Amino acid sequence: MALEQLLDSIAEKGWYIWDDFLTIEQVKLLKNCASDDWHRARIGRKEEIQRATDIRRDKIQWLDVDMGQPVQDYLERMESIRREVNQSLFLGLFEYEAHFAQYEVGDFYKKHLDAFRGNESRKLTTVFYMNEDWSEENGGELNVYDLNDQLIQTIAPIAGRLVVFLSEQFPHEVLPARAKRHSIAGWFRTNGVSESRFDILS
Repeated sequence: MALEQLLDSIAEKGWYIWDDFLTIEQVKLLKNCASDDWHRARIGRKEEIQRATDIRRDKIQWLDVDMGQPVQDYLERMESIRREVNQSLFLGLFEYEAHFAQYEVGDFYKKHLDAFRGNESRKLTTVFYMNEDWSEENGGELNVYDLNDQLIQTIAPIAGRLVVFLSEQFPHEVLPARAKRHSIAGWFRTNGVSESRFDILS
């Protein structure tokens, strides 16, 4: 069972690739929930939030249950993962937040950690891909590194694929896209310092 494999892999090495997390039909329905109201992503938190196009150039929309049933179904699946991870790995995950991300041709996101210095409430990162016709020529792969800056894996953004990793342990980057690229970036968080999702953008 894939969920059991996820739990074992997170416990053993801290990351997991779950292919066929959703079917292609489910991917299409989910992607169609995004509107045309995209916002240029920013980096940092609270008073340090800024746009930095030399670091990231994607556009985002935060997921909300009002976007439709496919989004509700996706968030329910993430809630199931949260409960299982807490039961098996005792991470104390409290909530999940996520946004659609759109990369135009030439867009990228340089190497970074999802956990903010001084506030490590993000514990587990998820990236879900919605690119049905992806090919190697399209670019936009995810490079995942260890804390010694050694490349661990280059991951293709194939539709239906979910990537999960410990937020504090794996710097990562999105290589420049050579075709439009769609994904959902998300984070399971602990109940630490209370923050708005608009105070921490990554």
